[in-house]
Amino acid sequence: MTSATPPTAAALAVRTAHPTAEVLDRRDGPYGEVVLRRRGEGADEVFEIIANGCFLMDTSDGRSERLLVRAALDAAAVPHPSVLVGGLGAGFSLAEAAADPAVSRITVLEREKAVVEWHAGPLGRFSAGSLDDPRTEVVTADLLDHLRATADRWDVLCLDIDNGPDWTVTDANGGLYGFAGLTVLQRVLAPLGVLAVWSAAPAPVFEERLRARFARVRRLDVEVRRGAPDVVYLASQVE
Repeated sequence: MTSATPPTAAALAVRTAHPTAEVLDRRDGPYGEVVLRRRGEGADEVFEIIANGCFLMDTSDGRSERLLVRAALDAAAVPHPSVLVGGLGAGFSLAEAAADPAVSRITVLEREKAVVEWHAGPLGRFSAGSLDDPRTEVVTADLLDHLRATADRWDVLCLDIDNGPDWTVTDANGGLYGFAGLTVLQRVLAPLGVLAVWSAAPAPVFEERLRARFARVRRLDVEVRRGAPDVVYLASQVE
C-alpha cells in the first residue's frame, strides 16, 4: 500500500504517466512492484519509474535533482566532501555528484535492485556512467536500515527516495522524516556537513522539524511546468 494521498496530490497528479506509456520491465520486490515505462520517441522519449503503484520520477527534466546535490556541495564546508545519495532513481543526482572532481567518494543507497540494473540499460545515459566511477559504491539496501547499522559518516547527505516527506512510496518511509529519522541522519552527518532533502511540493511540517534540529535551514524552490514547485531543503549545524 502507498501512503495516504496528501493535500498536494492534485498538484503532483499532473506528473503521472501517460496512459499509453510502454512497459519495459515490471518486477515484484520486497517493497512492492517496480515498473520502468517509456513514452514518446526520439527527442521526446521519456522514461518513468513507478514504485509500489506510485509515480516516482521520470527523465523529462532533472533540474531539481541536480540542484539537490549541487546546492549541498556548495554549502558543505569541506574541500573534498564525501557524498551519500539516497535513491538512485533516474541517476541525475549521482551524475551531478560524480561530475564534481572535488568529491572524494560517493555512496548510493538504492533498495530496488531493478533500478540499479536499469542503469546498465535504458537509464544509463542519465547517470552518465557514474556507477562505474571508482569513487562510487552502490549499496542495495533500505536507507534507514543501512544508516542505523553503519559506523560511516558523510559530509553531504542527498535524499530523494520519495515524492517528498508528505507523499512516501511506502508507509515505512515516513519514519525517515520524523524526529527519530532526523536523529539517525544527524548521527551519520559529519559536523560541517549538509543534509539535502528533495520534495515534489513544499512540506511545512517537515521544515519545522528541520528547524527544530538544525542551526541553519534553507528552502530552494524549482518552478515546474505545472503544479507546485519542486523543493530542496538544506540543513546544517553551521550557521
